[in-house]
Amino acid sequence: MARAAPSREELSAGTADVKALPEAVAAWMAWLQGERRVSRHTLEAYGRDLEAFLDFLGTHHGEAPSLALLAGLQPADFRSWLAYRAREGFARTSTARALSVVRSFYRWAGKRGLLKNAAVGHLRTPKRPAAVPKAMTVGETEVLMDRLGEGKADWTDKRDLAVLLLLYGCGLRISEALGLTAEETPKPGQPALRVRGKGNKERMVPLLPVVVDAIAAYRAACPYDLDGASPLFRAKRGGPLGARAVQGRMQALRKLWGLPESATPHALRHSFATHLLGAGADLRSIQELLGHASLSTTQRYTKVDAARLLEVYDCAHPRS
Repeated sequence: MARAAPSREELSAGTADVKALPEAVAAWMAWLQGERRVSRHTLEAYGRDLEAFLDFLGTHHGEAPSLALLAGLQPADFRSWLAYRAREGFARTSTARALSVVRSFYRWAGKRGLLKNAAVGHLRTPKRPAAVPKAMTVGETEVLMDRLGEGKADWTDKRDLAVLLLLYGCGLRISEALGLTAEETPKPGQPALRVRGKGNKERMVPLLPVVVDAIAAYRAACPYDLDGASPLFRAKRGGPLGARAVQGRMQALRKLWGLPESATPHALRHSFATHLLGAGADLRSIQELLGHASLSTTQRYTKVDAARLLEVYDCAHPRS
């Protein structure tokens, strides 16, 4: 008499009598859903990644995958799978995720005594390509700043303009701008601003008159008392302004004025660096202005500028 398949409740609770690979996969996915609370889309993606791995093994070994087969895989088998994905053109980010999924299944199965294989834990995760910062164009930043400063803006518009100008005009992180206190308000003619960055490291950033003027206009319009060590930038109800509020405001402005999806508060900091680089500033100076601990972090902006130069070349060169 055929053994009844484990119920969904047994799989989710981890009490099922798992003796075959399909049952183990079903139990693992039930555990992901019930215990880890992964989303439906994540669960489907994990299932596809593991299924693709098992399909490869079936072809690679010429037999249907089983718990015994998975337990006996050698480092060369896993390397063959990674090499196969590279040949097929899978992105490194995709392969890194697939490897993470396979490791997750092995860890889960190992804790339940279904199989053991130390080789999978020694695999090196494919290095993810460094993300190239998405900077706004000079024209896009001008549209944002000019329109936000137009007309009879209320105090929150003046506040948002001051914050965004700190990001673009001084290259501040959003946390650095929102972390300024009332007593740190720059004064007219002040040449630089002392900023506390990551690791509580301090740096001096030059101040443009337009930034100082925007902050002064905000202070004059703000209905709350701004003094001492209290936060300089306030929310509508008087509490400290949060990063999410700035991000939400930027999203609304993006839709209103037809700016690209990449137009975010952090993109203004990227734009600060990219536009300086394009105007001839050296990397070491930009590193100091941004507060980067490593020059290699700042060097990402050379890729942005190179991409922009190629775009201009393609549009302007008579033989392009």
